Amino acid sequence: MIRAEGLGKKYMIGHAAERERYVALRDAIARGARKMWRNTANFIRGGVIVAGDRAEEFWALRDVSFEVKRGEVLGIIGRNGAGKSTLLKIFSRITEPTEGRVTIEGRVASLLEVGTGFHPELTGRENVYLNGAILGMTRQEIRNKFDEIVAFAEVEKFLDTPVKRYSSGMYVRLAFAVAAHLEPEILIVDEVLAVGDAEFQRKCLGKMDEVSRREGRTVLFVSHNLASVRSLCTRAIMLRDGRLAKEGEPGDVVQEYLEMGIAQARIPLVDRKDRGGNGVARFRSVTISNADEGKVFSPGCRIRFVIEYDSPSPLRNTQFLVGIYDLNGTGIFLLDSMAYGGLPEVLPATGSVTCTTAAMMATPGKCYVNLALLKNNTFEDYIQYAATFDLLEGEGHGARAPGRDWMMCMIDQQWSSGGELPVSSVPLQDESYLTNQNVIKHETRS
Repeated sequence: MIRAEGLGKKYMIGHAAERERYVALRDAIARGARKMWRNTANFIRGGVIVAGDRAEEFWALRDVSFEVKRGEVLGIIGRNGAGKSTLLKIFSRITEPTEGRVTIEGRVASLLEVGTGFHPELTGRENVYLNGAILGMTRQEIRNKFDEIVAFAEVEKFLDTPVKRYSSGMYVRLAFAVAAHLEPEILIVDEVLAVGDAEFQRKCLGKMDEVSRREGRTVLFVSHNLASVRSLCTRAIMLRDGRLAKEGEPGDVVQEYLEMGIAQARIPLVDRKDRGGNGVARFRSVTISNADEGKVFSPGCRIRFVIEYDSPSPLRNTQFLVGIYDLNGTGIFLLDSMAYGGLPEVLPATGSVTCTTAAMMATPGKCYVNLALLKNNTFEDYIQYAATFDLLEGEGHGARAPGRDWMMCMIDQQWSSGGELPVSSVPLQDESYLTNQNVIKHETRS
């Protein structure tokens, strides 16, 4: 059983003051002395020492109260930054709450991120025993479960290899197998399962269903896969800006979460406050249209995305990502400018990029779009629910069957910088289409 009462978690965030381009030595020394004096005073008073010139309070959680009974599977949903991972870290005793209290009855096993609780220098075999000991299991109990763990994880060949040489997928396989088989009363699982392949995800969901329904253990499950939350969980809660926004039946909570996301998509991108990344480069707008000149998204049509952006300086080594999802949060298609080599190495500071897909084959219904902009593998801007559009009924659909847990797949696509790509330049419908043969045009806005 888990009970949270008035739970809150506060962090102090440091901010650097805007610097002049040129600073005299005496100014740098004075600034360093002030910073050292402030940090020393905070240390003496027992305050928090933060990097930067000024500190800001940030409440990751505020006044969160709920209860999870034995044998329940609680789904926790919310947008990035809503406080889901912070909540699970408190339940896992990784961090202490700033206010409120948590009551936990039973042994807890947590799978919060890839490699949680693993020592990189130890082998897979040694880490199984280490994790079991951390969970309070005796060596004999671990030995009795060892063969089941190895069979579930499917890493027999690498069992005596140090886990630092494992791929992220192998990490997750072994970590989940240990957490699920060593009989904790409470199993806490974050979005980490998204790292695994589709078949392993189905195995994990089946195992969580088994330990909750058949063995009566409690499961806390955080996921952006809303179809899994609907099918697996007996109850769900939604967090929004660190507060408990809704609690109840999974279907009702998921529906409100979807409506909240669709409402966000109606806000112009320049006015969106719920964006991630460092904010150096930012999206200005996204326009979605039928590339075959149709007014609606008819079966088998090609779809064009025109994405406008702003940056204080020209963009180098830039990657644009467009993720297309159904309303269950299941990924349908991924559009990746770097994988398809369609953009030049240097882009103008202010401009647009265009992506034209091959014929869209998907289950009819409403879809939403996530946008990401990366420079040198660092997120500059990231927006969930950037836009929505509807795929209509008719012939030509059917690449995805309703209710299936498919992984997001790549689709033939063509990228250009500024301007519209001539349809005749590359035959997108041709199955022999090679995606690197792109015509690139530049357009810079003043």
